[in-house]
Amino acid sequence: MSIVIGILTFVLILLSLFIVLVVLAQKAKDGGVGAALGGGATEAAFGAETNNVLSRATINASIGFFVLSFVLYLGHIYQRKQAAASGGSLPNISVPAATPAPVAPAAPAPAAPKAP
Repeated sequence: MSIVIGILTFVLILLSLFIVLVVLAQKAKDGGVGAALGGGATEAAFGAETNNVLSRATINASIGFFVLSFVLYLGHIYQRKQAAASGGSLPNISVPAATPAPVAPAAPAPAAPKAP
């Protein structure tokens, strides 16, 4: 399930970038950013019906964006419920009872050197 969520997230990012580019390519009524970023080039590519093509592309991409976002939301909820049903996301590990470490006997103190 996590692979599907990863792929859909990647598609959502690509769709978001597409929406940004389509919105910037549209020609504003006052000739704003769309005209500065190639509004004339889109008219040359799509003809006189440029606004209709870009408007339809924006609407369809926006619908796809919201549907894909909702599907990802439901996927994350499903994944969280499956993790909770299996007893949590981390396994329970039992720790053995601690035993005291053996203490080494103390070494005798070195003898003081004899005076000659």
